[in-house]
Amino acid sequence: MNGANFGLVAESYSRSRNDIPHQLFESLQLRNIHFAGKKVADVGCGTGALTRKIKIRNGHVVGVDPSTQLLEKAKAFCEEDFLQIQYVIGTAEQTGLETSIYDIVTIMRAWHWFDREKTIEEVKRLLKPNGTLLVIDSGFTSDSPLVAQTISVIEKFILDGIKPAGSKAHSKQRINGFPVEWFEEWRQSKLDIRDFYKFDYTVSFTNEEWVDRIESISWMTGLKEEEREIAKFSLLQSLKDRFGVEAVHTVPHFCAVCILTK
Repeated sequence: MNGANFGLVAESYSRSRNDIPHQLFESLQLRNIHFAGKKVADVGCGTGALTRKIKIRNGHVVGVDPSTQLLEKAKAFCEEDFLQIQYVIGTAEQTGLETSIYDIVTIMRAWHWFDREKTIEEVKRLLKPNGTLLVIDSGFTSDSPLVAQTISVIEKFILDGIKPAGSKAHSKQRINGFPVEWFEEWRQSKLDIRDFYKFDYTVSFTNEEWVDRIESISWMTGLKEEEREIAKFSLLQSLKDRFGVEAVHTVPHFCAVCILTK
């Protein structure tokens, strides 16, 4: 697994990455994807936002991530919510999990960080015959004065410019946010695409919550701690000046889901 070190921003990541919409699970149910009683591996689980959602839907789920900092946050959330979930250190390319025992592998907001060829082979190793891979992405859209204001402030601190995350930065064409190369890679590896769809939702933020959200993005992980703190302070002040100290922002988001079968 390559890319940004989200352990550097574990605090803000844990506070601001829990915005998994209920529409995700409703949309999966409509497509006959259920978690109850299923063995699920949530790969690249981060602080366990999706892992916990699967657990409360009675899935037998294990979370995998290479960041000890993020997994510590995941375990703390479980203690608060009285949930028992196994979390293990591992990468998408080498999870360390057992072979051919999982009904479903989920990967949310993370496929673009992986060595995709190795990850595909690992996913196929984990899944039972006819098992399901869910590749999910979500995030805020640019259709907001808040986002435009944020970019105008943050880009002053990013020397190489603000770019799409991970391998998305190298893709010439994307469909619903997914680089077109991914679909051909899945086809060649004999993972059948059952469905691919997108829906919209919104998330509300105070100024402070939005700054937390921005700190958790890969743009910020490349900054030194002092630079990151200055960028956060500058952003917060600009938001207060433009939108008011007590502003609450309703930010458009998207969620894209690809359902694949081994």
